Amino acid sequence: MEAVSPRAKRAGKPLTPAGLWAFFLDSVRVNWHLVLTMSPVGGSFRERLRKFPSLVSCTTIDWFSVWPADALKSVANKFLPSMEAADGSASSALRSAVEDACMLFHTSIRQLAEDNRRELGRHTYVTPTSYLELIYTYNELLGAQRSNVQQLQRRYEVGLEKLLTAEGEVNVMKQELIELQPKLIETGKEVEETLRVVDAQTKEAAAKKEVVEGEEAIAAEKAAAAKAIKDECEGELAVAMPMLESALTALNTLTKADITEVRSMKNPPAPVKVTMEAVCQLLNVKPKKVNDPANPTKKMDDYWGPSQALLGDTTFMTQLQEYDKDNISPAYIQAVRPYLDKPEFQSDTVKKASKAAYGLCCWVRAMEAYDKVAKVVAPKKAKLQQAEGEYYTLMEGLAAKKAELGAVVAALQALNDKLASMQARRQQLEEEVALCKTKLERATKLIGGLGGEKTRWSEVAKKLAADYTNLTGDVLLSAGFIAYLGPYTAAYRERAVGQWVERCRSVSIPCSEHFKLVTVLGQPVTIRSWLLDGLPNDSLSIDNAIVISKARRWPLMIDPQGQANKWIKTMEKKNQLEVVKLSGGGDIIRQLENAVQFGFPVLIEDIGEELDPILEPLLLKAIFKQGGVNCIRLGDSTLEYSSSFRLYMTTKLRSPHYLPEVSVKVTLLNFGITREGLEDQLLGIVVAQERPELEEEKARLVLAGAENARQLKEIEDKIIAVLSSSEGNILEDETAIDVISSSKALSNEIGHKQQVAERTEKKIDEARAGYKPVAQVVSVLFFVISELAAIEPMYQYSLAWFVTLFEDTITKADKARELNKRIENLVSHFQYSLYVQVSPAMPW
Repeated sequence: MEAVSPRAKRAGKPLTPAGLWAFFLDSVRVNWHLVLTMSPVGGSFRERLRKFPSLVSCTTIDWFSVWPADALKSVANKFLPSMEAADGSASSALRSAVEDACMLFHTSIRQLAEDNRRELGRHTYVTPTSYLELIYTYNELLGAQRSNVQQLQRRYEVGLEKLLTAEGEVNVMKQELIELQPKLIETGKEVEETLRVVDAQTKEAAAKKEVVEGEEAIAAEKAAAAKAIKDECEGELAVAMPMLESALTALNTLTKADITEVRSMKNPPAPVKVTMEAVCQLLNVKPKKVNDPANPTKKMDDYWGPSQALLGDTTFMTQLQEYDKDNISPAYIQAVRPYLDKPEFQSDTVKKASKAAYGLCCWVRAMEAYDKVAKVVAPKKAKLQQAEGEYYTLMEGLAAKKAELGAVVAALQALNDKLASMQARRQQLEEEVALCKTKLERATKLIGGLGGEKTRWSEVAKKLAADYTNLTGDVLLSAGFIAYLGPYTAAYRERAVGQWVERCRSVSIPCSEHFKLVTVLGQPVTIRSWLLDGLPNDSLSIDNAIVISKARRWPLMIDPQGQANKWIKTMEKKNQLEVVKLSGGGDIIRQLENAVQFGFPVLIEDIGEELDPILEPLLLKAIFKQGGVNCIRLGDSTLEYSSSFRLYMTTKLRSPHYLPEVSVKVTLLNFGITREGLEDQLLGIVVAQERPELEEEKARLVLAGAENARQLKEIEDKIIAVLSSSEGNILEDETAIDVISSSKALSNEIGHKQQVAERTEKKIDEARAGYKPVAQVVSVLFFVISELAAIEPMYQYSLAWFVTLFEDTITKADKARELNKRIENLVSHFQYSLYVQVSPAMPW
C-alpha cells in the first residue's frame, strides 16, 4: 500500500484500500508482458493447444525457424572475440575462418541428424543451445589445452637445455681440471715455504718475547718495591698531615684585626708571649736584650718587642703559609721543643688567651710534628727516588725491546696474513677441483641416465610445438565432437569429422591431418585406468569417456547393453557412488541431497524419454552464491553445493526419442556396443574358459602394465619437473641430480619389467589369437539378431542373455585336441543354439 499510494495519488485515484487495490491490478494488467516458449516437436504442443485454446486466440504467435547462416556467423563473432593465432598474435582472418567453421559444423549436423533419422530411425535434434555449447566448450578447451601443451613443451625444452648444457660443460670441466692441478701444486709449495719462514720467525719472536717478559717481571718487582716504599712514606706522613692542614686552616681563619689585636697588647698574657716566642724560634727572629726586672744588673732575652715587629710585618701570614716545612733547621726544632711541654703553650690554654695566638700555637705544633715525621720519612723518600730511577731506566730498556718485539710480531703477522691468504687460495683451488670433479661425476650420472632420452625428448618437444600450432583446429574439432556427435554411432561420427577436417584444412585452420579425439584430449594413463574399470576397449567407448570428462553438461548415456552402467559403477565405487532410479519414490530426493552436499557421485539408472523436473536445477547447474559458498536449490531445500559432485544418467532404451527440451540440458552419448568391443569381450570369455591360465596371466599383465605405465609417466613428469624447475646450473644442484638419478634408476627397472611384461603379453595375445575366429563369428551374429529390432521392437535380445548362451556353448560343445577342430565345434554349436533360441519367435 505504501509503495502504491504515491503513484495512485499522482494518477488521481482514490486512496482507499479498495481504490489502491484496483489501481494496482490495472497497473499490472497494463505493464505485464508474458512470454511462453514451447517446442513444436512431439505431441505436447498440440495437446496444450487443445486444452488451452486461449494460447492461440489470446496470444501473438511468433514461430522461430532454424537459425540462418548469418545469425550463426554473428553469434560466433560475438562469443569468439579473443581468438588468437598459435603464436599469440591476434588474427582476424583466423577468427573469421573459425567462425565459418563453427557455422559449417552446425549446418552439417542438421543433415547428419536427418540421415540418422531416415536410415536408423533415431531422432536427434540440432538446437542453438548446441551451437552455444560448441563455442563455450571451444573457448574453455583451447585455453586449457594451450596452457598444458605450452607448459609441457617448455618443460621438455628446458630439460633438453639442461642436458645439452651438461654435455657441453664436460669437456670444459676436464680442461679446467688440467689447468687447476699445476696451480694447486704451485700454491701448495708456496704455502710450505711460507710455513717454514713463519716457523723460524715465530721461534725468534718467542725468544724475544721470553726476554721481554723476564724484564717485565723484574720491572714489575721494582715497581712493587717502589710502591711499597711510597705507601709507607705516605702512611707515616698521613699522621702529620691532618695536624698541618688543621694548623693551616686555623691560620686561614685569622684576620688582620686578630693580628692587630695581639700586636697592640702592652702586657700580653703568658700564653700569648710563649706562643710568640715559639714562632720567633721557627722564624729565626732574634730576641731583644733587656734588663731583668728581678735583677737589674742582668740582661734577659725579650721576644715581645721582636714579636710585635713580626706581627706588624705585612708578609707575616705569607711567611707562615709558605713556610718550608720540609727543610726546617734542626736548631729551630731543638729551640721549639722545650716550649711544647710548658703549661702556657697548651692549645686549650692559649685558645682561652687569644684566638690569634691559638692559631699560631697550632701552627708551631704542626711544624714540629711534621718535622719529626719528615726526618723519619726522608731516607725512605731517597730510597723511593732511587727505586723509581732504577724502574724508569729499566722501563726505557724494556720499551726498546718491546719495540723490537713489536717489529718482529708485525713481520710475523704479515707473514701469517700472507700464509692465510695462500692457504685460502689453496683451499679455494681444492674446492674448485673437488667441485669440478663432483660436477663431472654428476654430469656423467645425468648424461648416463638421461642421455638416451635426449633424442626422444627432442622429438616430443617438436611434436608438442606442432601440436600447439594445430590446437586451434584440433580443439575446434574436439569441441564440435563434444557438442554434437555424442548421440551418433561410430560411422556417423567418422563421416562428420572427416567433413569438418576437410573444411578446416581448406580454410587454413591449423589442425591434424588425421584427427582423433583420443589424440587431442585423451590421457593414456587415464584411458588405461578406464579400461581396467570395465570401459569397452573400442574407439567409440573411449571417445565417449573423454566426452564425459570434458563436457560442460552432465552425461545421459544410451546404454542398451549396460556397458556404460557397469563401467561407471566400477570407476566411481571408490568415491561412494549413489545408484538411484527415478522410480525410487521420495528416497531419491534424500539421496540426491546427500550427494550434492557431500560431493558423492550419483548414477541414475533406467532413465526414460522424459526427465523428472526435480533434476532441473542439477541439469542446468543452477548454482548461486549464498554466504560466500556455492548453493543450489533442490525441491524445497537450499543446499550447499560441493564441487566434487558428479551426475551420471543411463537409459536401457535402444533408440530413445529425446525431445529438444531434454537434449539441450544433457550430453547425450551413444554407448551401444560395437563389434570391436564385443569381439574383445567374447575373446576374453572363450579364452578364460578354454585356457584360464592364459586369461589370468593376461589380466595380471594388464593390471601390472597399467601400474607400470602410470609409474613411468609420473617418474618422467617428476624428472622433467625437476630439470625445468632447477635454477642455475643443474650440475650444482646435488639434490636434483640425486632425485633424477634415483628416479631414472627406478624408471629403468620399471621399464625393464614393462618390456618383459609386454613380451609375455605378446606371446599370450598370440595364443589368444587362435580363438579370435570364434569371437569374430559370434560378435557378427549378435549384431545380426540386434537388427531384428528394426523389423519389430519385440525382437530385442540383451547382451547378458547372448553372453550366457555363448558360455553355455563353450561348456557343451564337443572337445577336440586340435584348436581348429575345437573352433569349428564352438562355432557350429553356437549357431545351432542361437537358431534354436531365436527361430521360434520368427513368423515363418
